[in-house]
Amino acid sequence: MPILDDLKLQYKTGGIVQKLIFWNVGVFLLSLIFFYHFKGNYFQFPNWLSLHAKASEFLKTPWTAVTYMFVHAGFLHLLFNLIVLNFSGRLFTTFFTERQLFGVYILGGIFSGIAFVLLYSVLGISAQLVGASGAIMAVLVATAAYAPYMEIRLALIGRVKLWHITAVLLVIDLIQLPVENSGGHLAHLAGALFGFLYVKLLQNGTDLTKPISQFQDAIENRNKAKIPFKKVHKNKTNYKTKTTYTKTEHQQKIDEILDKISQSGYDSLTKAEKEYLFKAGN
Repeated sequence: MPILDDLKLQYKTGGIVQKLIFWNVGVFLLSLIFFYHFKGNYFQFPNWLSLHAKASEFLKTPWTAVTYMFVHAGFLHLLFNLIVLNFSGRLFTTFFTERQLFGVYILGGIFSGIAFVLLYSVLGISAQLVGASGAIMAVLVATAAYAPYMEIRLALIGRVKLWHITAVLLVIDLIQLPVENSGGHLAHLAGALFGFLYVKLLQNGTDLTKPISQFQDAIENRNKAKIPFKKVHKNKTNYKTKTTYTKTEHQQKIDEILDKISQSGYDSLTKAEKEYLFKAGN
């Protein structure tokens, strides 16, 4: 299927922002199958997937500090988060690496979740938390803390500084904190705090995402070690006309296609270029 092949290619060639978007959308589609009540028009997530406010429940399922940030309570919840993730993630990678972005996303989400559990446990409130908002806010605020005066062009508004956008979102969270979805807004603010602390510690020489980057390196090196070497058999009697590329020519062609994607987007590729890139990834 051409559409499926295009999605596979975009996933392979895309950066960590695109992969996070794919993961969140994929989990949401699975949630519709397993956890959505169509008659009642709501999601009902189990305790082993969403983050429970009770500390006793959290200690039984500590992995929910990660899983909760990949499930969402509705389509609009997912859509808004992915729009902000795409916006903040691309700005973040202007100054930092994709490994650092993934680390801030995961650690910011964990920090937000733990803050939610601690406060709600003290207040004796029983609730569940889902959504990537805290993790995404960590990425946005980290970028704003590092480059607050970076100018962004917004439709119908014009040029504004990054810290202005961030400040508006934080004020909205503060205003709505005592009104509705208090747990969600608390997670946003906790994520913002983590993003700010991350940049300040990084500027002092401490990168909190380094352990996650090292873990990723270990997994990638292990996977590379499992790939067997392929034997190459030469066909001495094959005289058919065939287009071949040397390693240098092949890499040059791949680089040209990737440059075209970065300048004009994936949709600007011809069918032949898409097929060539897809075969190169397999």
